[in-house]
Amino acid sequence: MVSRRALAFVLIAIINVIGMGAYELSHAQKPTVAAPCKQCHQPADDIVRGTLVGVSDQFKTIQLSAGKVVWVIKYGDDLKLQGVAKLADIPKEKEIGVRFTGDEKNPYAISLSVKPAAKVAPEKLVSLEEMVKLVALGPEKGNFLLFDSRPAPKCIEGQIPYTISFPYDKFDTLKDKLLPKEKDKLLIFYCGGVT
Repeated sequence: MVSRRALAFVLIAIINVIGMGAYELSHAQKPTVAAPCKQCHQPADDIVRGTLVGVSDQFKTIQLSAGKVVWVIKYGDDLKLQGVAKLADIPKEKEIGVRFTGDEKNPYAISLSVKPAAKVAPEKLVSLEEMVKLVALGPEKGNFLLFDSRPAPKCIEGQIPYTISFPYDKFDTLKDKLLPKEKDKLLIFYCGGVT
């Protein structure tokens, strides 16, 4: 019979081998631009663009999702911030760009920029009162299409009536299927907040 100590040692060894293997694989050609960011930005060797996962003050790291990979980037007191006064002011899942030195195995952040809020002309905005009236009429009588551009998991949490799920990161693949051919309909997009 195998002792508990021997079994524990074997399990720890297996976990370490798996963990180190996954660690090495996770650094092989990491993506530097999340899909939604590709609409405006090209990949660069010294910038990662994506959404903020979190910040650890204790370990001085920024966790940034660039697609299916999360970068962990060290930072120091010399970090330059653009678009925000302090790291704690950045909400999770906010679009950010981090310029770094070093390589993808040991990146060190030198600057962080926060995507500014979108500026939409007032005449292109739909007020809450207008939205309530349109929803009461329905899409046929109101001559509108309503799109929820939040990520799919957020859409599942709840939507405005008559909404079509159209996640922003799937725009290129869904636009021909979801956007109408006729140009006389009012198209309304909403998301989780000002982006």
